[in-house]
Formats: sequence, structure tokens, C-alpha cells
Amino acid sequence: MSHQLTPDLCVIGAGSGGLSVAAAAAQLGVEVVLIERAKMGGDCLNTGCVPSKSLLAASKRAHQMRAPNEFGITPHEPEIDYYAVQQHVKKVIAAIEPNDSVERFQGLGVHVIQEEASFKDKKTIQAGQYEITARRTILATGSSPSVPPIPGLDTVNFYTNETIFENNRHIPHLIIIGGGPIGLEMAQAHHRLGSKVTVLEAMRALGKDDPEMTSVVLEKLRKEGIEILEEVRIESINQDISGVKLKVLMGNESGEIQGSHLLVAAGRKPNIESLNLEKAGIKYNRRGIQVNSGLVTSNRKVFAIGDIAGGLQFTHMANYHAGIVIRRALFRLPAKVNNNIIPWVTFTDPEMAHIGLNEEQAKKKYGKIHVLRWPFAENDRAQAEGKTTGFVKLVASKKGKILGCSIVGDQAGELIQMWSFAVANGMNIKAMTAFVSPYPTLSEANKRVAYTYFQPKLMNPLLRKLIKLLAKFG
Repeated sequence: MSHQLTPDLCVIGAGSGGLSVAAAAAQLGVEVVLIERAKMGGDCLNTGCVPSKSLLAASKRAHQMRAPNEFGITPHEPEIDYYAVQQHVKKVIAAIEPNDSVERFQGLGVHVIQEEASFKDKKTIQAGQYEITARRTILATGSSPSVPPIPGLDTVNFYTNETIFENNRHIPHLIIIGGGPIGLEMAQAHHRLGSKVTVLEAMRALGKDDPEMTSVVLEKLRKEGIEILEEVRIESINQDISGVKLKVLMGNESGEIQGSHLLVAAGRKPNIESLNLEKAGIKYNRRGIQVNSGLVTSNRKVFAIGDIAGGLQFTHMANYHAGIVIRRALFRLPAKVNNNIIPWVTFTDPEMAHIGLNEEQAKKKYGKIHVLRWPFAENDRAQAEGKTTGFVKLVASKKGKILGCSIVGDQAGELIQMWSFAVANGMNIKAMTAFVSPYPTLSEANKRVAYTYFQPKLMNPLLRKLIKLLAKFG
């Protein structure tokens, strides 16, 4: 016998976006049902952002111990305890878990159902023994690793981001299929922890980012010893007692690549297969659920947020979507998505971060633009830290409106915050010269790149004549 529930909101998916909606609504006194078929916290906490950044932190420490003797400290090869490294990853997850737990959300007044959800019709959701009819439904089921149709892949053992963090042993030679952010972050982490790593990319590694920025990252990774092969076609995969073997085609030349383990990091697919979207009258395609600018699906009582909405796949994007849904569903405000204000960061070393329009996009939209650069090598803190690789690249309109910014270098993910604020608020570059930056900090690079916008004006002959004239008055 089914139990009937009629909450104000039904949230399907307890990842970052779903939890944000549920927590905010519950704290506003709204009756909420939250349905999750797997682990609370979703991909980000359990198999994505949190474990990957924890592993990267461990590998960075190992790399620092091997660093050349530029600070007068003798380097040495660290001993890697792989089990202890994974215990560090699990410890970090455990520290964050209580914030996303069933107990916390029940304490907020949310009715948590740990079952798989699917639509019975346009208004009704089935989850285990429950039938839920809500005023509004929010779909936040996220995404999962996409497995490419490579002959033989289904016959071999391979990792994805959902399983790689279960490994407690040294990997002699890790082959990674996919040269995007996930693939290259994992490549650098495992290489610094003592593995040989080969990355295979069908097109261009980090192909969604500015080539000027990615060239800095790829050069650094290759110098560390990571093999990154681009424009590679994988024709087949097989496995024997010695490991995995991939037959590949690079240009017109065929070859074989052999390794001990395989990681597939070739994109992600939306988790929509079990929702019975047809019964709800919700349109979708291979990228995800089709939504309008207000995140409303073809069923006007249903929203879709985060990865499942077919756009940028970031945790902060899901949280941004959650805020829009709260404003629309609870306050009836006309909030809309603006993808231009969403930053992204690739957490390699050096990091790479971006916000707004890139150079090519800005030229297409505005015609004449200003492209400004400031190298880390001209920053005193970067010199003191030995972190001089990288630069800030700013794109501004003819009149100085900040259109976008890309940063490659140490702490790029932190440095981009200022530009995210500027783009979101439509600020002019003049505002970025008006604050006082503490010395010495990496953030001074942000101010210095803004100053370069005004340098041509300082060479104006009329301005120089005016300064000379004013000087005559004492």
C-alpha cells in the first residue's frame, strides 16, 4: 500500500543543487520531500570534487618534497603510502558528510526518502512505498561518467571517477581516456604519487579553454613527465595478465599502448534513465532535460537544475540554479539563468580559471576589444614563492567594460573571484584600479593588468602638454 504525500516541494536528487533547494525551502517553513536513491551529497561529495581535490592535495605535497633545491632545502623522494593517501581522502569526505546527511535534513524538517524516484504521470512521483504529488517538483539527479563505445571496453576492467578513489594500491602505469579537466587532474595527481601516466585525447586536450592558457598547463604537465597524446583514435581495447592494451591510430600511424590500469574520463551523461520523463510530459535529449531560461521544463510544474539541465556541469552551477528555483518557485520572482557569470577552474598545477567571454567570443560580439595581459613573473609575491609561471588575460570592451578574464598560474581559482564579481556586476575596468591591494600578494596582478588599459592614454601628447602647463603654476 502506497503512502500519499502532498508537499509543497518535491526534490529528486540529494547532490549539491538538490540539497541547496531543500535546505533553503525548509528553513523558510516550506514542506519539502527529498528523494535520493544513492548517497547523500551526490557526486561532488562522494566521487567528484571533494575526493579529487583531496587526492590532488596529497600529490602536491609529494611533489613539493621532490622540488629542486631553489630554496636551500634538499629535495628527497617521498615514500608514498597509498592506503594512507586514500584514508586522507575518506577523512575529508567524512568531515563534510554531516552537512549533507539524512539526519541534518530531517532536523530541518525535510522528509527524506531513500529510494529511486520515477514519474507515474504528470503530477505524481513514485518512490518506494510513497506516492508524492507536489505543487512543484525539482529534478536534480546530476550526471554520471559516460563510457564511449570503444570495441572491447566492455570486456576489460576500468576505473571512472566513481571508482578510482576506491583504489588503495600503487598503480604502475595508468592510461587515461580523456584529456579534459577530470582526466588531466587525475593524471597529475597519480603521476605525482609515483605512477607512469599516459593520457589519450580524441581531439585537443583541455579543448574548451583558451589555447593560450592551456598551452601553459600542458607544457607543465609534459615537463613533469606525463605523456599527453592528442588526436588519438582508439580502435580496440583488450586485457590480459600483463594489463590493458589499446590499439590506437594517431594520424596515419597505428600503434599499441600498454598499461597496468585504465581510467575512463571521457565526459558525463545526465541521470535521466529511470525518471520516466515521458509520463511526466518532459522533453529531453542526450545532453539532458530541456529547460527555458527560468529552468522550467516542458511540464510547467517541474524544474530541472544542475548537470541534468544540459548546461555547464559544475557544483557551483547547481547551487546557482538552486537559488534561481527558490526565487521563482517560492517568491514568484522572474529569475533567469545567466551563464556568462559562471566561472570555472581546472585544478591542475598550475591552475586555470575563466569567467565571462573569451577573446574570440568577445570579438564576435563587440568587434573592437582590448586584450590585456600581466605575467606572474612581474609579481613580487610570485617571485618570492617561485611561482612565476602563468599570467592574467583580461578582455574589455572599447569603453572599458569588463567582458571576461582568464588566469593560468598559482591560485588562479582564488584570483578569478575578483573578476567574477566584476563580470556579474557589469563593472568598468576603472573600478579595478581604485582599490588598494596589500603588498606583496598575487592579487596585485589583477590590479596591474587593469592599469595596462590606461597606458596608451598616458602617452597622449595633449595630456603631456597639460601636465607641463600645470607644472608652471608651481
